[in-house]
Amino acid sequence: MLKHKPVLLSETLELLNIKSDGIYVDCTLGGAGHSEKILEKLTTGKLYCLEQDKQAIIYAKVILNKFHNYEIIATNFRHLKKELQLRNILQVDGIIYDLGVSSPQLDEAERGFSYHQDGPLDMRMDQKQTLSAEVIVNNWSFEDIVNILWIYGEEKFARTIARAIVKYRENSKIITTLQLVDIVKSALPMKILKKAKHPARKTFQALRIAVNDELDSLRVSLKQSLQLLKSKGVLVVISFHSLEDRIVKTLFKEQVVSKIDPLLSKLPMSIKWDPIFELLTKKVVSPCEQEIQENSRARSAKLRAIIKF
Repeated sequence: MLKHKPVLLSETLELLNIKSDGIYVDCTLGGAGHSEKILEKLTTGKLYCLEQDKQAIIYAKVILNKFHNYEIIATNFRHLKKELQLRNILQVDGIIYDLGVSSPQLDEAERGFSYHQDGPLDMRMDQKQTLSAEVIVNNWSFEDIVNILWIYGEEKFARTIARAIVKYRENSKIITTLQLVDIVKSALPMKILKKAKHPARKTFQALRIAVNDELDSLRVSLKQSLQLLKSKGVLVVISFHSLEDRIVKTLFKEQVVSKIDPLLSKLPMSIKWDPIFELLTKKVVSPCEQEIQENSRARSAKLRAIIKF
């Protein structure tokens, strides 16, 4: 199994400004790239790592076995607050989300995340759940598939692709990733097929998000993270597509900009709203060219960070 390369690592560590005795949370343990470097900076502090992928946990334990001050919690990060409360942790010094699919997941064809390798059409992060990409493409209605591709993949050929999926499954079940890739390609015009980006990229993204309920889980978890931060606590989020980044940007903006500012400005007296958060990244942070050359999967990464007063 190839080692996962953490994206925007130095930027993340600088923003977290890790205290050796602090309490930190990695909400997306994945390949343990960020967790490993956080633990190297902790002495009496502790790191809690959340991960729902059983295979990722097995892999991460190999990477982190040299440390003693961490705990892996096998759950979806939407349960963050509850799981920390069970461990009597009510506030933390820093939280990190790296929302991308890890390299080990992509590189294992049997996980079904990759459109470059043939494997079962799975895409489940939590392999205990019953919903998979195969279930969606073979059983969901035409309109439901259209909605998934349009909303989660921002795929403008959603209806054409969905129509091709429904037509194909009338005669044969869709069970592998490359089967789906061929179906997607058959539905797209030549001008799209000739582009550098893989034609099935948006379809696979959409299915993965739907299978794992990623966007709703992110909204729920981020709100909990903001509540859990101590004074001077930092939340760092690395996203990999516009839907995730939009959620992060909107939620962060709500913490630093008052919804009643337009009303206050019209009052005869001066009343100022004092937010309890401040953006650490006024603009989104992207990987440098060198990092992109060393790790092409970093190309679409966007980092945003916020600190609590």
